[in-house]
Amino acid sequence: QERVVESGGGLVQAGGSLRLSCTAFERTFENYTMGWFRQALGKERAIVAAIAGSGSTKYYSGSTVGRFTISKDNAKNTVYLQMNSLKPEDTAMYYCAADPSYRAVVNQHPGYWGQGTQVTVSS
Repeated sequence: QERVVESGGGLVQAGGSLRLSCTAFERTFENYTMGWFRQALGKERAIVAAIAGSGSTKYYSGSTVGRFTISKDNAKNTVYLQMNSLKPEDTAMYYCAADPSYRAVVNQHPGYWGQGTQVTVSS
């Protein structure tokens, strides 16, 4: 049984958009901080964005500010990552992650990881 499951990846042209979704199976979803991470070929996994349980506190890595938006719907136990103006360097496996601790996610030590969804941006 997976704790979180992500979807929405695919192939897109540079400048295009994708929306990733992640569904959590914890009944206390509203109390969990959710995060998005990515790992490009030959690179270490890095945080992309995070959102606290309340939805009011958000974190974005510097390379995504102004292009990516993280949001959540507690009623659906789902977190989203809207990605606009995609660039070839955004190509990576994107992972959803969760932890009761906001700091654990932002510090890149979440308790739960998804299987990943591939995002490929062509030039």
